Amino acid sequence: MKKPRRSAAWYGKLDKDGFIHRSWMKNQGFPDHAFDGRPIIGICNTWSELTPCNSGLRVLAEAVKRGVWEAGGFPVEFPVTSLGETQMKPTAMLFRNLLAMDVEECIRAYGIDGVVLLGGCDKTTPGQVMGAASVDIPSIVVSSGPMLNGKWRGRDIGSGTDVWKFSEAVRAGDMTLQDFMAAESGMSRSAGVCMTMGTASTMASLVEAMGLALPTNAALPAVDARRTALAHHTGRRIVEMVEEDLKPSDILTRESFENAILTNAAVGGSTNAVVHLLAIAGRVGVDLSLSDIELGRDIPLLVNCMPSGKYLMEDFAYAGGVPAVLAQIRDHLRPAQTVLGRDIATYAEGAEIFNEDVIRPLSNPVKPAAGLRVLRGNLAPDGAIVKPSAATDALLEHEGPAYVFETIEQLKAEIDRDDLPVTPDTVLVLKGCGPKGYPGMPEVGNMPIPAKLVREGVRDMVRVSDARMSGTAFGTVVLHVAPEAQAGGPLALVKTGDRIRVSASRGELTLLVDDAELAARRATWAPEPPHYTRGYAKLYVDHVLQADKGADLDFLVGKDTRPVTRESH
Repeated sequence: MKKPRRSAAWYGKLDKDGFIHRSWMKNQGFPDHAFDGRPIIGICNTWSELTPCNSGLRVLAEAVKRGVWEAGGFPVEFPVTSLGETQMKPTAMLFRNLLAMDVEECIRAYGIDGVVLLGGCDKTTPGQVMGAASVDIPSIVVSSGPMLNGKWRGRDIGSGTDVWKFSEAVRAGDMTLQDFMAAESGMSRSAGVCMTMGTASTMASLVEAMGLALPTNAALPAVDARRTALAHHTGRRIVEMVEEDLKPSDILTRESFENAILTNAAVGGSTNAVVHLLAIAGRVGVDLSLSDIELGRDIPLLVNCMPSGKYLMEDFAYAGGVPAVLAQIRDHLRPAQTVLGRDIATYAEGAEIFNEDVIRPLSNPVKPAAGLRVLRGNLAPDGAIVKPSAATDALLEHEGPAYVFETIEQLKAEIDRDDLPVTPDTVLVLKGCGPKGYPGMPEVGNMPIPAKLVREGVRDMVRVSDARMSGTAFGTVVLHVAPEAQAGGPLALVKTGDRIRVSASRGELTLLVDDAELAARRATWAPEPPHYTRGYAKLYVDHVLQADKGADLDFLVGKDTRPVTRESH
């Protein structure tokens, strides 16, 4: 016996409540037969002019609608919170969980049978997936896609990655401010997300590798007609998924998360994937821990894209995209269900590499073992992470004296001081930038190199913080230190001059200060007063989990698939 449609509880009743639900929808010109029991498909759209990454989603929404109608469904588009990564203060990450709540409650409250998640910007994709997974109705992702390659003075330039490089060049006196400003206009040439392998393209790649999106979803440029066609196909497929009752819980298994971790290593993906994968796993009840991130540590880096390489996402798309990568690592992939109703291995069938410098074969990787490393020790009892593919090899094994910035304001005030007492061996430490401390765990972990050292030609140093960094960034940057300083983690006790040891090979992050001294410091330590005392930000600070748990809100972990039975009138 076929399972009754969820939407029938709204639009199938021949009573006052059914009258209300149908009649008010009909003011948009929908005819009677639109309510004949066909699947009602929600199109969850994060379009906004304040989220440039997602500015092309209106076009994709129309394509999804065409596919839904063609397959016999009834598409209805609805807006949710839009998170402009480059536009929001103090950080878009503060609001990822708010988006997840918005998506979850909209799906739960409205009479839809399946949902297409239209997103793309860094926190959008994980926030939407977290929300949809918590309701667990058939769901599929369509990403907004990357921008076209940036262009300046006859060469390609990449979102974020070249911003950091150009900024340091200006500080060093190697680039004029006029040239810096000229590059600004050539960097972002079309709708779409960062065209480097930043967090947006990383998460698009991972949802494809997890089987939550159709093959080729990750890399096709935002303005490529093939992405619009992909959206049309997605509209058709979600109707079929409703018929098959194929839900996120069928797809988001332990094996699919492991495939995401392996793929993240192969593509040189963002460190931000760690907190997002942990948060999504918490929603679906998959036992994923920070230690599991090292499942990809021996996977070679195959994608030669910034910030870990030299090419951009447009090149990655033309070279074969995620299917070509999956074909290279197919022997490592775990069997896992996908939105196609077939195993993830299907995505690699027939996939080819069309440019072996952009996507390297296993026999000639960019780096032989490039997966993220988890570091632990008395400075990070619950862990921290580092990205070897974007780091300086010689600094991944390092010991040096700390120079501590207690706040982001102190860092900005002091980093360009000519008398700053630092050398290339110094370990820069930044506190107060974790989930509770900032709040929201901003992308400031890739601290600027002190100006005096930049002028000497130094371009990388070991940096340690409880912050995140942009997926477009690079350097020997130790991130996500847990517990964070504001929560009383040992990071709060570090003083300038303390020695810190970092070893990526041994997974070590150690503060070389004896326990008695640390205990004495703790006795006099107190957290900073909260920066927010009302609204969503207060709710966030009061309930956010630490980075090693995905920085979700404690009361949102898990899911609630109970039907809504009470009517509004």
